[in-house]
Amino acid sequence: MPAIQWNANLYDDKHSFVSRYGEDVLGWLHPQKGERILDLGCGTGQLAFNISEYGADVTGIDNSPEMIARAKAAYPGVRFEIQDATDFSFTEPFDAVFSNATLHWIQEQPAVLNCVYNSLKPGGRFVLEMGARHNVESICNAIVKAMEEDGLDELLSTDFWFFPTVSEYTALLEQQGFTVASVINFKRETALTGEDGMHDWMNMFGAFFFKHITPQQAATVVSKAVEYLRPSHYWQNTWYADYVRLRVKAIKN
Repeated sequence: MPAIQWNANLYDDKHSFVSRYGEDVLGWLHPQKGERILDLGCGTGQLAFNISEYGADVTGIDNSPEMIARAKAAYPGVRFEIQDATDFSFTEPFDAVFSNATLHWIQEQPAVLNCVYNSLKPGGRFVLEMGARHNVESICNAIVKAMEEDGLDELLSTDFWFFPTVSEYTALLEQQGFTVASVINFKRETALTGEDGMHDWMNMFGAFFFKHITPQQAATVVSKAVEYLRPSHYWQNTWYADYVRLRVKAIKN
């Protein structure tokens, strides 16, 4: 899993599109009053709170203390806990598990899916959206090109996101015992916030690229990568990230 130190304030301020797009995934979850629902990788808690407004009993978990602290402060009526997505359990099972923009940070997918499966009631549903194959590929290529140009290619991190194909991820779900009910794989050009949107995105979500180089070297790499992307990813005064998403609804057998 790529190491990343989350800045919860910056996440909410500059990257609120993560939760905003996640609201569309709630249509697949279709939360009901009285259901027990787990938000896996809840971040700063916005979507967990949205789910609770349907009358569901929601628990949000995340392995970032900064994110959980922010969530607890913002939404005191929702339970939030610091837990690892690869090693969690609850005494009472859930009707549904929901996850948005989290699972692509984790390489140990069988461990995650085992925890999800064991946390669900029989017939319970798992609704998720994550990055798919080719997600932010242009951004990654620009960062790698800038590091190579500066002679830093040997210092590139070996920790990368997990962006599966439809067949790869549905196979993992079926191996765990899920039945895949619905799946879509789609491109979604995603508008970033502000004139420095691409710069902020790289520093927030791509910081693991730079963990073996100095802050000064990283700043130079980011500046170069941003300029490589300007002709293709900046128009009408807005930066866009080349997102490709995988959305799935699976049922516990």
